[in-house]
Amino acid sequence: MILAKKGLTRGVIPLLFFSILLLLWTQFKGESAISNTLLFYGVIAFFLGVASVIYEMERWRFIQQIIVHYLVMLVTVFPTLLLSGIYPIDSFRDVMNVYFLFNKMGMILFLATYFIFKWRNRGYVKAQEENSTPRHDY
Repeated sequence: MILAKKGLTRGVIPLLFFSILLLLWTQFKGESAISNTLLFYGVIAFFLGVASVIYEMERWRFIQQIIVHYLVMLVTVFPTLLLSGIYPIDSFRDVMNVYFLFNKMGMILFLATYFIFKWRNRGYVKAQEENSTPRHDY
């Protein structure tokens, strides 16, 4: 239940942010393609926020977390991209192009966050080791 609350909080905050941007944009600039795009970005950010708690499931192995996260993104974000109108969808080839772009961006984002996490974790462990070793200042 705690993870569900965390996920909803992580999803609702960016959705509210994009909703406020949407309202402001519509108020000052009027209805446009950009305002629709903001709505879809908000929905995508909501799905990403909700799904982020998958990586906090401690009893799951990392590979299981990756697979479940990918499947959740496949049934939430990918259809949102198709429905958004951001990409032309006139044929099956267009759908496959969006699918490959979805996977390419997913891989880039995954690798970037994975290596950033590894780098930060390595720095944290190093700092802990330095703080735990006794110093002999003679």
